[in-house]
Amino acid sequence: MQSSFKQEDADKIGKLLGAEKISFEKDHFRLKITNQEERRILTLEVYPETSLGRKRGMLVVVYTGNSHLQLHNCSGYVLSEELGEVTFVAEDTNRLSGLVVEKGASCSVYASIDRSLISSDFTQLGVEVMLSGVALSLAEEILGADEGKKGK
Repeated sequence: MQSSFKQEDADKIGKLLGAEKISFEKDHFRLKITNQEERRILTLEVYPETSLGRKRGMLVVVYTGNSHLQLHNCSGYVLSEELGEVTFVAEDTNRLSGLVVEKGASCSVYASIDRSLISSDFTQLGVEVMLSGVALSLAEEILGADEGKKGK
């Protein structure tokens, strides 16, 4: 697999999230996002191509003061300037997982979501389920595409 995540992607994400620092560390990009008002610091690392067991793929890692999150086999990302966030997604045949990093140095993770959920009638879902469907529906435009699974 030839990774399509490049410096320009890190720069776009860094600009959207207001990263105070963007660097390339041997095999991955590192972005530091700080929210002084709420005393939060988040470090986002993107490994464009790394060993994930028997296969290679893209790995997205988030570190905060009290969490460590990973999204294996990331297939792409979507930038939302309106919401001030970037959504990274990993897709399987019937399931999606997503990692949402926000400008305010906060993060959400949604794992193993039924793929049909993102095109469901959200009014028919419970609030606890609806949130994941709405969050990952932003990535619908890049799902299943072979080329150009990059942010817009």
